This record gives sequence, structure tokens and C-alpha cells, in this order.
Amino acid sequence: MGVGIRDSWEEIKMKTIGFPISHKENENRRALLPEHIINIEHPECLWFETGYGKILQIEDDEFVKCGAHVCSREEALTKDIICDPKVGDAEYLEQLNEGQTIFGWVHATQNYDITEKIVQHGLSAYAWESMYEKGRHIFWRNNELAGEAAVLHAYQCWGEMPYRTKVAVIGRGNTAGGAIKILHMLGASVRQYSRSTEELFKEELPMFDVVVNCVLWDVKRKDHIITKEDLKHMKKGALIIDVSCDKNGAIETSVPTTIESPTYKVEGIMHYVVDHSPSLYYKTFSYENSQLLYRYINQLINETCGSTLQNALIIENGNIVDNDINVFQGREK
Repeated sequence: MGVGIRDSWEEIKMKTIGFPISHKENENRRALLPEHIINIEHPECLWFETGYGKILQIEDDEFVKCGAHVCSREEALTKDIICDPKVGDAEYLEQLNEGQTIFGWVHATQNYDITEKIVQHGLSAYAWESMYEKGRHIFWRNNELAGEAAVLHAYQCWGEMPYRTKVAVIGRGNTAGGAIKILHMLGASVRQYSRSTEELFKEELPMFDVVVNCVLWDVKRKDHIITKEDLKHMKKGALIIDVSCDKNGAIETSVPTTIESPTYKVEGIMHYVVDHSPSLYYKTFSYENSQLLYRYINQLINETCGSTLQNALIIENGNIVDNDINVFQGREK
């Protein structure tokens, strides 16, 4: 009897995790796949919305066979933790209740509206963008994929092959690395710039056919790397690929776009600002993401979060714990 009571107590202590299907346009990435659920200590704590794996040709019963549950969207959204790659953009944030937790890309620092929803509803948030191990971002391959996917898609929209173009890439992180890899493979002439060479870049801007921005913008800055006035000095019909997608950030004229409508022109310069380009290659992302994520799913279920998750907790029960959010959004703790 004593053992049964303890087992029951332990089950109550376990956190449940809901996996809803994203309603964001063309967002087909999935967080966790059956082949990696076998590594979850308590798969019975996982609740997947009906049809969760359909886009990947994974049937519901494959999740059930692993010990997880398949349920309605409404039920998935009642779980302790909601896991969704684009959770920060989710339309259901205002449907969640005090005490629930979101786990995915949040980007609350740069987005006041997202922060307000999380705070007002008393939610906690673990942000994928803040998850690091030994100094390297956990999702570094997704960042590379963002650069790769954006370059491939933008050039297709532009109607040009890279081998005919001279390209400037701003940034030295994983996203820039992905962009440069594809550009080199397809024969483009590439010159890379960092934050320390912004002035040199501005001086050399007129020589490029394409500019790829991979710098996550510091919202404390009030200037821009490329201003609207600078567009007049670019080559006629040039292309800007803003992989970072910070609205009016490094590129003053950047406004996030969608996969369905990825480009627009300002001063004759085409802008590509799709804010979830890795979803174009959702099969690649879903597998690579899933094989990384299961270990953190285990920690969240068991409430045994290590330093990677602890440092990624940016909002706790409606209270902001990441001071960058306070600084960037002009708040006071």
C-alpha cells in the first residue's frame, strides 16, 4: 500500500506536456518524433494534438505505441507545459492560464506584445533562443538552416542564380555560416562583415548585388546598418535577404514577411524577410530538433532542470527574470 501511495504521489508530481499543431502560416516543424520518444522516461506525460505527425507521414498510433497520448487541440493546451517551435507567435497564448509554461522560440526581448501576454496571464517561459551548452547555442543547426533556407528561397523569388552575383554577408554566427555555405556551393562571390566592420560595409555597399543580414539586432541601438536612404546607393534591382528579420532593425526598411508572400520592394530594392525560413525544410528541422530536445523534455517532466534550462527561464509565473527584457523594453524590475 505504501508503494502504491508513493507511485501515485510521483505521478502527480510529473509535469504534463502538450504539443499543439502550429497555426502559423506554413509552419510545419514538429518538436518531437516517435523515434525519440523512446528516450523519454515518462512518455505517458506527453499529449499530442490529433494529426500532429501527419505532415511528416507519421500516424497518430505511432505516438500511442510509444506510450504517449493523442488528444484534441483543446486538451493539449490544458497541459502544464506547452511545447511549440513558434510558441511566441502562437494565437493561443491568451487562452493559457496562470501557472502554465511555454517552451519554444519566444523572442520576448524584441517583442513587447509577446512579453505582455505572458506576464498578464501569469505564465512561465523557457526560451529556445536562450538555451546554451558550453557556450554554444543548442539549436545551432536550426540557425544554420535559417541561413541556408533563406538564401535558397530568396534567390528563387529574385529569379537569379547565385553564381552571377557578388554578395555581402553581415554576421559571423551560425546563421551567417549557413548562408555562406550555400552561396559558396552555388558559386557566388562572397565578402563577410562583422559588427566591427559596419562602417567598411556601408562604404562598400554599392558594389553588391545581394546583402544577407544575419545579425540579431540590439534593440537598444537607434541607428541601422542599412537605412532607407542607403537603398538609393545600392545596385539597381539589388536584393536584401534579412535572415534575422528584426522589424526596422539592422535594416531600417525590414518588415517580417511570410512564406506565401516573402518579398516586397522599397526604392526598387527587393527585400526578403521571412521570419521562419527553416520551416521550408521542416523534415530536416523536425528530425534534428527532436534528437536534441528529448533530454530537456525529460528534465521538464521530472522538474530536474539543469543549467541549460535554468538559464533559459526568461519569465516565471508572470514575473520577468531575464533582465535583458527589462532593459530592452524600458522596464524597471
